[in-house]
Amino acid sequence: MAKTLVRDWMHVGVVTCRPDTPAGEVADTMDVHDISALVVVNDQGEAVGVISRMDLINATFVQPYLRHWRGMVARHLMSSPVVSVRAETSVEEAARLLRERKIHRLIVTEPEGGRERPVGILSVTDLVRHLAESQG
Repeated sequence: MAKTLVRDWMHVGVVTCRPDTPAGEVADTMDVHDISALVVVNDQGEAVGVISRMDLINATFVQPYLRHWRGMVARHLMSSPVVSVRAETSVEEAARLLRERKIHRLIVTEPEGGRERPVGILSVTDLVRHLAESQG
């Protein structure tokens, strides 16, 4: 039986922002695209961080204590470094990484010009959905 690969279960494509994107714009982008995370990319298009809805929620709780909330940008909110896998990685290995790192998503990358370009996301929700489908 062939192993299931990340490419079989991942969301293809990523919505990105820059490290200097204002926090309000990050929230608006997530809302408009109805997504739970944004990938933060540098000038070369490499993933340098991830911002989740939970990161935004946590930031709003500390907002009253921060005088400079209006100056908060993606680099202040993002989790870094990015934990990534390739599309050819087995789902079993991806699930192990998610468990060990206690994270909710992996950024799927592919090599491009000596860099790793984000091309998709595999989340815990994806794993649960596909496992439920295979049981039903």
